Amino acid sequence: MTLTQAVETAQETPEGGIVPEGMSVDVRQRVSALARTSRLLVACDYDGALAPFDPSDGAGAARRRPVPEAVRALRDLADLPGTVCAVISARPLRDLAALSRLPAEIRLVGAYGTEFDTDLTIEPDSLETGPGAPPADKAAALGLLREQVEATATLYIGGGEGEEPVFMQLTGADAGVRVGAEPTVASHRVADTPAAASLLSALAAERRSWVFGERPTPIERMSMLSNQASVALVGPDARLLWFCHPEPDSNALFAEVLGGRSAGVFAIAPAHGGRPLGQRYLPGTMTVRTRWSRMDVTDYLAHGTPRGRTDLVRVISGVTPATVEFAPRPDFGRAPVSMSVQENGLLVEGADFPMALYSPGVEWEIDQDDAGDIARAVVHPRSESPVVLELRCGTDSLVPGTLPESELQRTSGEHWSAWLDGLSLPETARQLSARSALTLRGLCTPSGGVMAAATTSLPEEIGGVRNWDYRYCWLRDGALTVQALVSLGSTAEAEGFLDWVHGVVDSLPSPELLAPLYSLRGTSLGPEEVIESLSGYAGSRPVRIGNLADRQVQLDVFGPVVELITRLSAVRGTLADRDWNLVRAMAEAVARRWFEPDHGIWEERDEPRQRVYSKVMCWVTLDRAVSLAGSYGREADPSWRGLRDEIAAEVLEKGWNEEAESFTTAYDGTDLDAASLHIGLSGLIDPADERFQATVTAIEAELRSGPTVYRYHREDGLPGGEGGFHLCTTWLIEAYLLTGRRAEAEELFKHLVDAAGPTGLIPEEFDPVTERALGNHPQAYSHLGLIRCAQLLDRL
Repeated sequence: MTLTQAVETAQETPEGGIVPEGMSVDVRQRVSALARTSRLLVACDYDGALAPFDPSDGAGAARRRPVPEAVRALRDLADLPGTVCAVISARPLRDLAALSRLPAEIRLVGAYGTEFDTDLTIEPDSLETGPGAPPADKAAALGLLREQVEATATLYIGGGEGEEPVFMQLTGADAGVRVGAEPTVASHRVADTPAAASLLSALAAERRSWVFGERPTPIERMSMLSNQASVALVGPDARLLWFCHPEPDSNALFAEVLGGRSAGVFAIAPAHGGRPLGQRYLPGTMTVRTRWSRMDVTDYLAHGTPRGRTDLVRVISGVTPATVEFAPRPDFGRAPVSMSVQENGLLVEGADFPMALYSPGVEWEIDQDDAGDIARAVVHPRSESPVVLELRCGTDSLVPGTLPESELQRTSGEHWSAWLDGLSLPETARQLSARSALTLRGLCTPSGGVMAAATTSLPEEIGGVRNWDYRYCWLRDGALTVQALVSLGSTAEAEGFLDWVHGVVDSLPSPELLAPLYSLRGTSLGPEEVIESLSGYAGSRPVRIGNLADRQVQLDVFGPVVELITRLSAVRGTLADRDWNLVRAMAEAVARRWFEPDHGIWEERDEPRQRVYSKVMCWVTLDRAVSLAGSYGREADPSWRGLRDEIAAEVLEKGWNEEAESFTTAYDGTDLDAASLHIGLSGLIDPADERFQATVTAIEAELRSGPTVYRYHREDGLPGGEGGFHLCTTWLIEAYLLTGRRAEAEELFKHLVDAAGPTGLIPEEFDPVTERALGNHPQAYSHLGLIRCAQLLDRL
């Protein structure tokens, strides 16, 4: 069906608008692409596009008014971020303004593109004729507009005279729409001005949905599945919101949480409707069960699959019919997908790996949406025979598995429960600590690399730009994560992580060249990239993959690695030769670079500073190295002790600020940073020291807001704000305990416990004003901090 036919079959909606129905796939895809571009320019002719055009109208042309719906649609579009609307007409600018009565948000260009309204930075005088002057036509005017607003896509709708040169200059993501039956080079056509108005209305509605995002699932209510080789997130209604393959830091196959349905759908719901009654993990596992009246959905990632293959298993049980929608969207929805029905399920093509949905007995119907094929089915589980759906990535096999589903679920669950049974968990918040331990292990991968979080681009501020990719392995985060597991009695993850660190260090000419983070396989990251087609969580853009922080200098990264080796050696009772070699490498790196300014733990995209936390971690590196040498009979470099003491003396002198009555962020200012609490938490200064107690009080006064603690309050080179960081909250809890303020510690810890979602997962941040969770999820920092505080509350 052509766009003309689609608009001619439009129907009235209950709200009084006109929405094109039955658009052909290519037209729907073009409209959706325009709606999802980051900077959209919508330009229209006046006579023919916005107002009915009749060459025989004569004197009536002077009174020709625009179609009201078109005016509303242009106004709605112009109100959206990243969207510019303009009218380019043959009429003189003064007449155009008086006749159209368009709102000021819509830019006007008159006299065949030679007269611009005052909203444009291009002055009318610049369009005078003469050598080198711009041509006086609509095409040139549109080109100037497009260049000025840096449009990533342009829609031009024209129906009068002089339109063909405009259509001819449109390229790439642009689209031209001719109004009427005149011959045209435009890519699409509509019958008349009401049809053009309905198309603008549809574009406005879809772009509004894309810009501001669909109603998002609260971040803390997403539950993580893991088999350690892969992770996925499911919502409280059992929608698959996030899943990447073949690695957790690969491009997403399902990214509904960041892009709505166009980024992938795998939804299961009772056919009769109704809301879920609840969601929980099966005890001691990473298996999630979502319950409705008379129906359950059980989700897990199968354990023990061959390398390069992931099986996500979804089991529908109960006694009521269920609807299933399945539409994988590889490469964050940028790769087209086709599906075919086979015996025992579906074959999926379009990804750069084989994929199948094993679903014996399910009768699928294949349809299409704006992004490719979508499969739908109604299934009828029975209490004695549940419906099993297995998404198999890395294989196109649709043969039955070697184990029945019930046995597969049992063995996958025991991978977690048997491990959990061997831990020494704190009595304080025991169940939440257990879930935190499982979550941390779920972020550890077979390579030894440890994810900082399972997701990318969940925002630090709703609608803001602080949206980062945390699916990689930071030396700092990874060391702290596995150290928390060592403290609970599990050392395998630490051994794997140290193997990973050794591999990274061995690939470098010198250890001081360590980057702050690497891929999960220990390789350098590619360039940071923005996925322009995704609307972001609740409209928070850009959506990023990659992380520019891998290019930064962060001199604190050595300390946590040496601290980990110290704790691990204490548990083992021995210091491995290779680990001592790594300690020496870290100490040598500190000796060569400790005096440099750096970007610090928070990876600020601003100028490096002489940061107190980074200096403290350099001190930790040398202090623990000296201690290890003494405890295990190793030969320490004679310079380490003196350098350790030199760093401590400098921090105490230059890090303390009399005006702030606190240790500050850096040597050059009075601003405070929660990370500076480590001057006492690390042991560089006695927690009983008045300067540390004053620092705790100052940070409490400036950075604590009710139930949470902010990292800092200062300009950091980025626009917008952020929530309080759960990790910083845990540092203040620890500082309260070390300074004898147990009542305050218990109160703040209760707030931290309350911040966990219904299934026990905790994201990165919390906004105390809106009382909503923020940041990537689940965040390793938040869970390891909770475990540390629970252990301290048990002991102190």
